[in-house]
Amino acid sequence: MFTGYGLVGLIILILDIYAVIKVVGSHESTGAKLLWILGIIIFPLLGLIVWFFAGPGGRSSARL
Repeated sequence: MFTGYGLVGLIILILDIYAVIKVVGSHESTGAKLLWILGIIIFPLLGLIVWFFAGPGGRSSARL
């Protein structure tokens, strides 16, 4: 049996937890934080990808 899917799931879970922690620590409003957290929890992979590119904290300016 191939157990790689379990490893991928574990990595996604760890990254989702990291994203939620970063959202909670951001300077966004409580409502925005709640929406981001719900999006990450309900759609783990898609929510993580969207958070990475458009999440609170202005990531595009932080990379320059």
